[in-house]
Amino acid sequence: MAKDFDRMEDSNRSSNPTIHEVSALRRRTFIHGGLAAAASSLLAPLAGCATGGAGVASGPLLGFKSVPVSTADTVTVPEGYSVQVLAPWGEAVGLSGEDPAFKFDASNSAAEQETQVGMHHDGIHFFRHPLTPDSNTAGLLVMNHEYADDGLLHTDGMATWNAAKVRKAQAAHGVSVLEVEAKDGRWSIVKPSPWARRITANTPMAFGGPAAGHALLQTRADPRGVRPLGTLNNCGSGITPWGTYLTCEENFIFYFKGPDAPSPHEARWGLRRGDPVGYRWHEHDERFDATKNPNEPNRFGWIVEIDPFNPSSTPVKRTAMGRAAHEGATVAVTKSGRAVVYSGEDARFEYIYKFVSRDTVKPGGAAANATLLDHGTLYVARFDADGKGRWVPLVHGSGPLTAANGFADQGEVLIKTRQASDLLGATKMDRPEWIDIDKAGWVYCTLTNNSNRGGNNLPGTDAANPRANNTMGHIIRWKEDGDFDGESFQWNHFVLAGDSTLERAEAKGNVKGDAFACPDGLWTDARGVLWIQTDMSTSAMGRGDLKNLGHNAMLAADPRSGEIRRFLTGPAGCEITGATATPDGRAMFINIQHPGESPSERSDPAAPRKVSNWPDQRPDGRPRSATVVIRKNDGGLIGT
Repeated sequence: MAKDFDRMEDSNRSSNPTIHEVSALRRRTFIHGGLAAAASSLLAPLAGCATGGAGVASGPLLGFKSVPVSTADTVTVPEGYSVQVLAPWGEAVGLSGEDPAFKFDASNSAAEQETQVGMHHDGIHFFRHPLTPDSNTAGLLVMNHEYADDGLLHTDGMATWNAAKVRKAQAAHGVSVLEVEAKDGRWSIVKPSPWARRITANTPMAFGGPAAGHALLQTRADPRGVRPLGTLNNCGSGITPWGTYLTCEENFIFYFKGPDAPSPHEARWGLRRGDPVGYRWHEHDERFDATKNPNEPNRFGWIVEIDPFNPSSTPVKRTAMGRAAHEGATVAVTKSGRAVVYSGEDARFEYIYKFVSRDTVKPGGAAANATLLDHGTLYVARFDADGKGRWVPLVHGSGPLTAANGFADQGEVLIKTRQASDLLGATKMDRPEWIDIDKAGWVYCTLTNNSNRGGNNLPGTDAANPRANNTMGHIIRWKEDGDFDGESFQWNHFVLAGDSTLERAEAKGNVKGDAFACPDGLWTDARGVLWIQTDMSTSAMGRGDLKNLGHNAMLAADPRSGEIRRFLTGPAGCEITGATATPDGRAMFINIQHPGESPSERSDPAAPRKVSNWPDQRPDGRPRSATVVIRKNDGGLIGT
């Protein structure tokens, strides 16, 4: 999501409960005893549930006054709202009562960083508290950490380089699990907490699904190909009805040193000759030298399932959902109880996917559904010019997916998801990112941008991606024919981002309300508001004709009318990433990522501070990504 490496190169389901409510029911029945007694009541609500809330609001969804465009080094919210910084990079997660404090000179060790909140927060979810599931003032926050800026992470940036710095950078990646609570209206991290956890680029994991044990996943360190080590570039996220968290590995390929002559498979995944873009891990960790460990890149690019309620559980890379530069994983459940997972792949000319589980969701939580995401069918989307579309199955032996074309078995189809989708004629999209579902069953996907659309020897415009040199991006949506597991759908454009006052075709949008560009994060709250987060490059924001698009922002949209209002702007150089809320909708958690981003941040520790010193505003400080809590001062619902 945030670090855009591409720039370097009415079926009415309103009566169904939300996925959050289903997850809460699972947790309550688990804690208060008797899953067997709850079996029938748990299965019934699963039918047709999605990430939209239960019950459609009858009145206006947007009740706040828009905030203006801003480049201030602060978080700006509407009148009547307040912002609190909760979990900045380097804050102790609460593994013990003696966790080390953040050192503003960046002198924390790698071992200390392994006990602290990671860098560059992204996808996030608020889970109801395991012991008080009906509480709106306590719970577990689980969040991704997409990447690390070595210029900020180390006292002297990358002026010197050693194994300790590599380990610290790896520790700043991954996922944090925090127990949080509110007292007198102020939120804090509970320390110590039995649920606190850090998952990093060195955490032992497992493979599940058809590709587990495949020859293309085997390495010298793991000759069976079943025990990968770590997760990285964790961008978007999702949750399951059985109470687990899905984290997505996005731009993983840029961590690897490539061979002198990359194979067609390696080249299709962006593995380049020589050193990787921005990272030097391979110099002290041979895992990231693809010349010595050619299968190691294949062990990344998966959706990883984590049980936040069991700190000793092993995260599992679910290979049945395919290998991609995954941006998110949005779960719906069919009326028959099967899980459906939508995901986009954030790269130019890549694809939108849907996984449909073979089996139905069972009562009993994570343990009862431990292998549900290992069995099912993966599909890739084709958007046709007549406003219809099809989900094309990625199944070995089907059509061109045969041994003759380089797919020996289903495992290889999933490891080479991009190549399989190429052969199936799927629609090449303009960087599909977050996906979510509204009250009426429409599925939305943000398409951030694609300045290469229509370039020399590159795909031109099509019905789904109608703008050449698409610098502004758009949001597409579709409704399945039948249930979420249907194999055909109807689609249209929800909005073309940009500024309607501009004359340039690639920058002129049709936004009903506040102009914006480069939609990225997407989240539907319990009332049905569609929250849109933007990711516009800092260089583009400096252009005078784009001034109305504002700083990287979060906007609120009414899916019924299409009205869009700017709700929040972030500190200088940042991106707004991830959104979640307490069950009552009165506290919203969002992430501020990479404040102070600048072109030289990886090597020069002073560069970002020239742009931003948020949130600490200390002369000896440095900009820190952080989770913030947004509340309405009168205690009302966010957005009203």
